[in-house]
Amino acid sequence: MEGKYRIPLEDICKQYPFDLFDFKDTSGLEPLTGVIAQKRAIEAIDFGLNMKGPGYHIFVTGVGGTGKSSIVRELLDGHAAGDETSQDLCLVNNFENEYCPVAIEMPAGSAVYFSESMARFVEVIKTRIPELFETAPFQEDQKKIYKDYANRQKLLLDGVDQLALQEGLTILKAEADYQVVPLSQGEPMSEEAYGSLDEAASREIEEKAALIQEKLEEALLDINRLNEEMKTLLKDQAADMTGRMISEQIDPVRYYFKDCEGIQTYLKKVKEDIIHNIALFLGVRGPAEVEGQKLSDMTGAIVKKYQVNVLVDRRREKGAPVVFEPNPSFQNLFGKIEKKPVAGSFETDFTMVQAGSLLKANKGYLILNIEPLLMNLPVWECLKRTLQDSLLQIEDMPDQADYGMPSLKPAPIPLNVKVVLVGGYEPFRVLQSADSQFNKIFKVRADFDYETPFTPENALNYARFIARVCKTENLLDFSPDGVWAVIEYGSRLAEDQRKLSLRFGHIHGLLKEAEYWAKKDKARLVSKDYVIKAVSRHRFRHNLYEEKVMEEFEDQSVLMDVKGEVVGQVNALAVYDMGDIAFGRPTRITAESYMGEPGIVNVEHESDLSGETHDKGVMIVSGYLGRMFARNYPLSVSISITFEQSYEGIDGDSASSTELYAVLSSLSDIPIRQEIAATGSVNQKGEIQAIGGVNEKIEGFFDICSRKGLTGNQGVMIPGANVKNLVLRPDVVEAISKNQFHLYRVNHIEEGIEVLTGVSAGKPDKAFRYPRDTVFGKVREKLKKYHELSLRFGKY
Repeated sequence: MEGKYRIPLEDICKQYPFDLFDFKDTSGLEPLTGVIAQKRAIEAIDFGLNMKGPGYHIFVTGVGGTGKSSIVRELLDGHAAGDETSQDLCLVNNFENEYCPVAIEMPAGSAVYFSESMARFVEVIKTRIPELFETAPFQEDQKKIYKDYANRQKLLLDGVDQLALQEGLTILKAEADYQVVPLSQGEPMSEEAYGSLDEAASREIEEKAALIQEKLEEALLDINRLNEEMKTLLKDQAADMTGRMISEQIDPVRYYFKDCEGIQTYLKKVKEDIIHNIALFLGVRGPAEVEGQKLSDMTGAIVKKYQVNVLVDRRREKGAPVVFEPNPSFQNLFGKIEKKPVAGSFETDFTMVQAGSLLKANKGYLILNIEPLLMNLPVWECLKRTLQDSLLQIEDMPDQADYGMPSLKPAPIPLNVKVVLVGGYEPFRVLQSADSQFNKIFKVRADFDYETPFTPENALNYARFIARVCKTENLLDFSPDGVWAVIEYGSRLAEDQRKLSLRFGHIHGLLKEAEYWAKKDKARLVSKDYVIKAVSRHRFRHNLYEEKVMEEFEDQSVLMDVKGEVVGQVNALAVYDMGDIAFGRPTRITAESYMGEPGIVNVEHESDLSGETHDKGVMIVSGYLGRMFARNYPLSVSISITFEQSYEGIDGDSASSTELYAVLSSLSDIPIRQEIAATGSVNQKGEIQAIGGVNEKIEGFFDICSRKGLTGNQGVMIPGANVKNLVLRPDVVEAISKNQFHLYRVNHIEEGIEVLTGVSAGKPDKAFRYPRDTVFGKVREKLKKYHELSLRFGKY
């Protein structure tokens, strides 16, 4: 009976097609230059790159290992190569507000030249200005002006002095002002002589003195006016001469950047500021009593004031920038303002501002991983705001700002960058559902597939991919059967005979490890044996826990029968995922039926060890029993189901069919073959549904049987829908080919129970009665008996 459900070898594995490859080794192949089977993702990325506007940023999704980051980088590099190289960016002093420096764009590759030119310019004028003021022509011009204005001032005072003499008065200069005093015999009158004068003489002197005082004040006002006029003339002369010297030094820079409006404006302000602060430059060559440290500080202040801070230098770039930021912290992304400790506090200036990845990628492309971004929500929120406003603000993080000191706030910088976020499906779903701004900013989704159909074309592309890796990384070439072994591994990763995995990160690792073993044997080519060895040794390095689990079955710490028959007991299969590897672990399911409160007691649920999906599977079992056996009278049976020796949480419904087999065996008292393990979920119609991890489950039971001894009758029963997923280890395939191990496919509970018991399930008649010598017939008899007894004892 079981023979008709046995899966033939040709359905279990693909045979090596000798006519598929016509090369001796991969050195004879043209290395792959494109991307295998990612048309949807590539088209989406191309669309996003060519769509202009602030909202058309790209979110790339896909499972790990598909090479999406590498492919995105490759596509962006190709696209950016055809774009114009972005401009350099410098930060300069704002002479109107030193706390708000401004950024200047300039042609690509010219920022360093501009910075060095300004540094040389400052060094020149720092010495030339003091020297200029010490030249003989300048000194002579200054002396002429001083002499001319001194003579004009003297004439004014002499005029007032002559008028005073005519009135018998003279003008004496005191410490702070001038005094008008009377004369006596050509000399200033003493206070005693003045006091002995009669009232009329005193009044006359006072009236004359008042008149002279008025004239004196007028003359002093004129002198002050002449002083201001002289200062202006001296300053204009110094400014004119300094301006000519500045122009002489700075005009080459101005001419070099004649088409850069920002630099032209900046250089004009530099000239005005230097002229306005000539005294600062003269102080650099100040008197000898100025202390050395003070002089050094003055010099440093001059140099820094006109220094140019290069934020972005693109001398070595061609095309638009493509920047990948692996650690998108606030400072790495938006830039930072460094500070240095000074006298117990901190200080900063515009030269200590550094650009982040966004500025480095300006007018180009920035690649970010979404997971680290979401670990720091302030950075994520700031990134969204920056992209929406198309303006970048370099600033301190709010929680890092030092409120005890003034901080810089550079002027916002216009930003035009295409951001590509790379991440998995879960972050994408969370952002779409929880972040209202996400879809407005990242309108383009590029979804990378993880598998592709197994076609001769894709198989050849796999071989060409291997050829590329061998060439670029200088690996040994692969033989045709070695390539086929890699392709089989690709099918195993895809868990489907009809498909190939696109998780080339894993494939790449396999190629390098297989080459390692080939080189160790001094082989000329990497053959199938080395690929298989690489897979097995990789598993050996990671499967210590699996070995410990298997030892528990071997020494009977965990009970497991792989031969004989037992009523109400079935070998089920579970998968343990350890990250790098997954392995199958058989487990025993038992069911007991008895009179009592109708229903199924799920021991795992009662012990808080089962998940929601497992509970659902148990309820489906109850529904199936009601559908099949409660058409004529209600069920009057209690059923207890448990996973024996299971002390951890259980979830999933892949064992629901196995639980149902155990229940049917308990109710019919027909024993189940322990040499066959079963897996598959079931619906209320009794149909067996596909499950995951079928290869690991089969291999897990095979390993237990191998340790306990293969009898030639052992095997695993799987859903028919899972046959396409069979890509088993070579040792398992070999055992199947030698009839030492068997696989069975079933599509319905009736088929499965026949395989496990060797007894027909039975077909109902019109009254829903089953033949007595069938499984379902015996189940119906026991249920009818329990119902009659429950009526007799008044339990129903």
